[in-house]
Amino acid sequence: MAEHAHREITRRELRNLSGAIMRGDSFIWRRTFVLRAEVMAAFATAPVLDAETFRRDLDSTVDQDPFSREW
Repeated sequence: MAEHAHREITRRELRNLSGAIMRGDSFIWRRTFVLRAEVMAAFATAPVLDAETFRRDLDSTVDQDPFSREW
């Protein structure tokens, strides 16, 4: 029996190649995960944010009123 070659594809390719997949072509879809410990280590030295100050800064910079936009 012949061995089928597999290749990894992205989500976009999965969507675009769905017809080929339904016809029996073979693909591997791999998701990328980051371990929790790696994320925590990456943010371990990040400064602590004060939520109230952050919201005040955001509100003073960004117009968050959905009714004031031109659609």
